[in-house]
Amino acid sequence: MSGGAFDYKQHHIEDIADHIEDIVRKNKIEKSKEDLERWDYDEEGNVYEDRMYYYYFGGDTIERFKEAVKVLRKAAVYAQRVDWLLSGDDDEKYFHKRLEEELKKLEEKQ
Repeated sequence: MSGGAFDYKQHHIEDIADHIEDIVRKNKIEKSKEDLERWDYDEEGNVYEDRMYYYYFGGDTIERFKEAVKVLRKAAVYAQRVDWLLSGDDDEKYFHKRLEEELKKLEEKQ
């Protein structure tokens, strides 16, 4: 079966975490010329100050984004394990075993 109790939507959680990580990586980095769009320029051809960066968030906000990524990654593990339990791919014994293994692996990664 390989899951399906949540219509495989738990993968959206990972996508959100990936997107937030991308924002953290690109924060306060100037856009390359290739990434600038025509509306990023004023009438004289200068880049608007608020458009020259991919993102421009303060340090406190970025720290919260990093925290959000950790929470979302953990939520994705839980959603996947519960999905497999509800779909009959894992019994309760393997649910607990795999959940513990994946949470430990996630913690080591972070």
